[in-house]
Amino acid sequence: MEVTLVITKSVEQNAETYFEKAKKAKRKIPGVKKTIEEQKQKLGVAQTKAEDAAAAKEKKIIRKKEWFEKFRWCYSSTGFLVVGGRDATTNEIMIKKHLDKNDRVFHAELPGSPFIVIKNPDHKEIDEETSMEAAIICASFSKSWKSGRTTAEVYWVTPEQVSKEAKSGEYLAKGSFMIYGKRTFITAKINLAVCNYQDRIMCGPVSAIAHHATRYLELVQGESKVSDTAKKIQKIIGGELDEIIRALPPDCTIKKEKK
Repeated sequence: MEVTLVITKSVEQNAETYFEKAKKAKRKIPGVKKTIEEQKQKLGVAQTKAEDAAAAKEKKIIRKKEWFEKFRWCYSSTGFLVVGGRDATTNEIMIKKHLDKNDRVFHAELPGSPFIVIKNPDHKEIDEETSMEAAIICASFSKSWKSGRTTAEVYWVTPEQVSKEAKSGEYLAKGSFMIYGKRTFITAKINLAVCNYQDRIMCGPVSAIAHHATRYLELVQGESKVSDTAKKIQKIIGGELDEIIRALPPDCTIKKEKK
């Protein structure tokens, strides 16, 4: 340790100067200790927040994906799971792999319609409200949405009426099936809404979404890019952007928010 002495002062005066400096430094010690403790607390809070964020991220990553999330899906107002194809490939998988005896199959009259299935593993009687909501999903995700139509004709059949066997001389492309027997027709309105349901993005008829979520967004046909609309939706209800994009119909915009 170096000590600087002022030659114009006596030894006693130099000692007094250092004594006063020591007293001032001693008086600052409690304040320094307090500052150190405050900084420790702030660091602890920041560390806790970081750990919580990491834990939340890890929890989000490891959330189990249900089989139906590969498809379009929605729960009806009365609790039936309604699932449908996104394209020719998922149409094919939906019908071949996930269609069971007591389910109900929907398809629109216009080309380019998805196959929509009401899942009925408990062999319940499928109510009219669920059938209408399944028809709305089918109509809204068909080409009727992009064409700007307000309604579309949809029919439903039983699983045994759906076949991959084409008539003689005909060929069925991927995602296409033959329908045999009587069809029950429904005139379905074009309408959709989206919500964050149990940490999953669910898109379906306004009536069904409103039943399961207090906060949701109604959608209408528009010229906005799906990605742009998805970003706006994410800011309001959260969720993963890719998941929102996958759930939406093409060229849609937000009509209004319901709280």
